[in-house]
Amino acid sequence: MRHADVWRALDALAARHGLTPSGLARLAGLDATAFNPSKRLSGEGARARWPSTESLAKALEAVGETFETFAALMGGREAGRSVPLIGFAQAGAEGFFDDSGFPVGAGWDEVRFPGLGEEAVYALEIQGTSMEPVYREGDRIIVAPSASLRRGDRVVAKTREGEVMAKVLGLRTERKVELLSFNPAFAPREIATAELAWLARIVWASQ
Repeated sequence: MRHADVWRALDALAARHGLTPSGLARLAGLDATAFNPSKRLSGEGARARWPSTESLAKALEAVGETFETFAALMGGREAGRSVPLIGFAQAGAEGFFDDSGFPVGAGWDEVRFPGLGEEAVYALEIQGTSMEPVYREGDRIIVAPSASLRRGDRVVAKTREGEVMAKVLGLRTERKVELLSFNPAFAPREIATAELAWLARIVWASQ
């Protein structure tokens, strides 16, 4: 991390929320001058001054952003993009997905995730305990229906009866698919290929 990058990211964070550096500092409960340009160098510019981790944490909390977002801004990258957020109950209902596993319709809640590129993806919120300790209830995963699949990938599967589950892809043949859990309390499942509506790879998780 470089001094100039950290301060540039703080400026970008403020601008992202329609604030000046002073406005961001006040919103975070800090002295209004804490993030001012005049505070970034000491003396006659001989020594660089850095924001404290406490002030940075307060600023991020004040605007509801994560350190991942700040790191992206610090690197001069796009700080993620918004994707549809779908609950497992919605995912299991009829009419919310096409045959390839892409959500259809509009009006979804949205969440922002970093580093997703332009691939068509959406977010699901984990329910249940079968994937603990890797994924816990409430964790959000990013699903890419068009991504290629291979054994060992973490996937979301939907059956034609409407069951939706996050699993690890095991043996896959023309007739059946084996789905594994991280939690040893859950036995492997074998599902006939004809009974699966779709499989989609998990490409990112917020934990």
